[in-house]
Amino acid sequence: MIRSTTILAVRDKDKVAIAGDGQVTFENIVMKHKAQKIRRLYKGRVLAGFAGAIADALTLFERFEKKIEQYQGNLARASLELVKDWRQDKILRRLEALMIVADKEKSFIISGNGDVIEPDDRVVAIGSGAGFAQAAAQALADHTDYPPRKIVETAMTIAASICIYTNNQISVEEL
Repeated sequence: MIRSTTILAVRDKDKVAIAGDGQVTFENIVMKHKAQKIRRLYKGRVLAGFAGAIADALTLFERFEKKIEQYQGNLARASLELVKDWRQDKILRRLEALMIVADKEKSFIISGNGDVIEPDDRVVAIGSGAGFAQAAAQALADHTDYPPRKIVETAMTIAASICIYTNNQISVEEL
């Protein structure tokens, strides 16, 4: 299965940044180095990043994009309506993908199993290198005054240096 790997999001009082590496793998082979896994949606006011099986992740992403347009940028409503639809569709329920979606106020993790999770913390990560990226970002968030963009860039660089499923071709979007 072709997989997309690490996505990291960090927020503070007035900003949120999401970073993604560029690596796409097939089992233990790197297939692509510069994949774009983060996108701006709804007039640039919503960020979304995906990880997991590529076809599944893109399906999840496309469905979310339709919902965020339908609910006029209301992130919470679009996320909940997406998973409601998801749970009712027998084929879609088995997707092996995760997304982080964020606007200036909230962040959510949406799973291909039809779950929506609002993280307690300001740091959240998904994908194969999530543990590495999240640990690095949490340490930086707790012990520096770096803004979210600097935290995600630095943490993803750290994750890329120790996780074989994360590379240093990092893209970042910020609100």
